[in-house]
Amino acid sequence: MGADRALLIAAGGGIGDTLLAGVVARALRGRYAAVDAVVLPAHADLAAHIPALDRVIPLGGRVLGHYAAAVVTWATMTTALLPFRAGIPIRVGQARRLYSALFTHRVVVRSELGDRTTHWTQILLDYARAIGCDDPAALPEFAVRADERDAAALLRVHDIAGDFILLHPTRGLSAQRSRWPVDGFVALARRLAERDGVPILVTGAADDAAIAETIAERAGRGVVSIAGATTLGVFGALAERACAVLAMDSGPMHVAAAVGAPTVGIFALQADEPDRWAPRGPRVATVRATYPCPPAHRKETCPDFACVRELDVAGVIAALDALVAQPKGSVQLVEG
Repeated sequence: MGADRALLIAAGGGIGDTLLAGVVARALRGRYAAVDAVVLPAHADLAAHIPALDRVIPLGGRVLGHYAAAVVTWATMTTALLPFRAGIPIRVGQARRLYSALFTHRVVVRSELGDRTTHWTQILLDYARAIGCDDPAALPEFAVRADERDAAALLRVHDIAGDFILLHPTRGLSAQRSRWPVDGFVALARRLAERDGVPILVTGAADDAAIAETIAERAGRGVVSIAGATTLGVFGALAERACAVLAMDSGPMHVAAAVGAPTVGIFALQADEPDRWAPRGPRVATVRATYPCPPAHRKETCPDFACVRELDVAGVIAALDALVAQPKGSVQLVEG
């Protein structure tokens, strides 16, 4: 590997964080011939779907070869030491940390200065801009493989031959699954199935299966759970074919937007920050929180997720209707 390569180190957060960091890789491709990435081992498969990356290295694996530059978008002492010990001459990372001296270019993160509205892709791109790279479009990409695109077998199992809608009712909160309300999603799925006459496929990881199955059973005819039956790549393939994707703020929401699906991102908590985490894609909408959450109720600490129980079903459907009425071709943001 030659010294005209760059190394992106995005080893932290959830799958959405890793996917959004792909815009930094694309920015670096404007200056460097190739870009490799170090990511969390659990995110390696996701990162393999980011077309701007040439090679994906799970954190803890050997970083081989020579790099002209390294950009660390999720800095810890471990990830800060990695490019320093590798002798990479240009090292970009976060300022105002004990390990910041390990970086040759230090970036003050806007959110630490009180910025609550700039989208996270723009905050990430500040790292690339520190060395003269940029990605004006700032649209995450997720490339579905040919074998994943053949999702017909899964659809045949459920006798689905035409249009369908994906509903992703969960987010990456494993400790809270036992307390996750379903009433709002039951009402949403039932209303869409009855109104539009298309199947509603409820998605999720294997750990979400109980939630998805409960929603499908209670919503009734036309609503089917496929939670645990898809990889992230197959989810992306289904999203490509779907009439629309309705998803809680989550990694799958970002995947759906990245493959170009009409995507409605649902931000139920007042603390969810939709300006920062809205789906980015050619046809996207966000539904903001309407429930008056107490100030201390963040996703990690909320005792009952009353906001999810009181989901603004009418607002979600209104956002969906406004979204599908729009032409393709430009980034759209519809507020529910």
